[in-house]
Amino acid sequence: METSIVIPEFVDARVAPRGALESLSQEEIEKLLSSGQGGLYPLFRQCALAVLNAGSHTDDAREIFDKFRDFDIQIVRHAWGVKLEIKNAPAMAFVDGHMIRGTKELLFAVLRDVVYTANEIVESGRFDLARPQSITNAVFHILRNARLLDHKSRPNLVVCWGGHSISREEYEYTKKVGYELGLRALDVCTGCGPGAMKGPMKGATIGHSKQRIAPGRYVGLTEPGIIAAEPPNPIVNHLVIMPDIEKRLEAFVRLGHGLVVFPGGVGTAEEIFYLLGILLDPANTDQPFPVVLTGPRSSAAYFEQIRRFLVNTVGEVAMSRLQIVIDDPAEVARIMDRGIDDVREYRRRHSDSFNFNWLLRVDPEFQRPFEVTHASMRTLRLHRDQPAHELAADLRRAFSGIVTGNVKEPGIRAIERHGPFELVGDRSVMDMLDDLLSGFVAQQRMKLPGSAYVPCYRLVKE
Repeated sequence: METSIVIPEFVDARVAPRGALESLSQEEIEKLLSSGQGGLYPLFRQCALAVLNAGSHTDDAREIFDKFRDFDIQIVRHAWGVKLEIKNAPAMAFVDGHMIRGTKELLFAVLRDVVYTANEIVESGRFDLARPQSITNAVFHILRNARLLDHKSRPNLVVCWGGHSISREEYEYTKKVGYELGLRALDVCTGCGPGAMKGPMKGATIGHSKQRIAPGRYVGLTEPGIIAAEPPNPIVNHLVIMPDIEKRLEAFVRLGHGLVVFPGGVGTAEEIFYLLGILLDPANTDQPFPVVLTGPRSSAAYFEQIRRFLVNTVGEVAMSRLQIVIDDPAEVARIMDRGIDDVREYRRRHSDSFNFNWLLRVDPEFQRPFEVTHASMRTLRLHRDQPAHELAADLRRAFSGIVTGNVKEPGIRAIERHGPFELVGDRSVMDMLDDLLSGFVAQQRMKLPGSAYVPCYRLVKE
């Protein structure tokens, strides 16, 4: 007689800290407990559920929240600190009733960042978040509190950007690049999710292992609005939750010593325009910062489309700060290795930190949080009769709004209530934008393969 084993979907558990917040003052405990069901609790619950849901194959945040609508997490006081009491959690976070060690570390990283940002960044009064320098200081303090700035060896952190919904061939290519980076003792920082955010980390673990480098750094930077759609992949061993997308992007460019861009969709386009808007600032002309756009041979047309869009919007100057390398993982890693040597020498000559780039100027237009609404999307200036850096800033915001409408719960609900966002601009800019976005849709770069994509935007040509 055959018997079947029923694997539960939900698990209850009580979890002790590991990796972060292992000891707390009484005042800190009081702040945690006083958050109760209001205050920080909804944000903490949302981010905690995302971490526990790592490995999910959906990028629909609402689907995750609906499936685990009975999920609950409470802070329990103990003499030595706190524990977390969890009910109806995703079973994939446990093995034989015990939470996976890496998942536990990430869970307490969530608690650390949510509490620290609320108490020390937002409520303390120490940071005037309307001032550019104060915003940069806030980014620095969040990263320092997460102990990301403790690294003492030579600069070696390569930021990798790219889509969470990419083809198998593209994913395998990201692993090959990560492997070559790992062989050269380079660490990896990504947006921490699946696809092009996971592949480089996975490859780097093998390269590091072959070179007997332990432990490697696999840094994941995320933010509350997107973490449910892109939960941390299992390789991340340093997770940081930044308060919003703009501070997340600034953290990438302040922490990283070089940057690799893999194929992606609209989120990757947002990142490219953010990066170029900073690197093309005259104040940053002399700063070395290697940037490579790369993918397998099958992605050559994709990168040609990106190149054409950049040249026709920002101008030929955009390509002066980028290199495109097709189907050559070792060359990508060599460019990063050589480029980071230049970064190290530049930082040394100018007495700048190896771990946090203070000298890089980030224009306030790239620091101010962009609240995505139907009104704010429609008022973006997508016209060619403005300076290139201003057009780049508004294109970045347009792409950010489309990401919100695609995968973030508030954006999805706003689209359901009021219809698609409208983007208004010059016919030439709108035609190029239409070609780019249509290409992303045709290549299934907006959603996971197999999902039918309904555009959350409408382009209006003037």
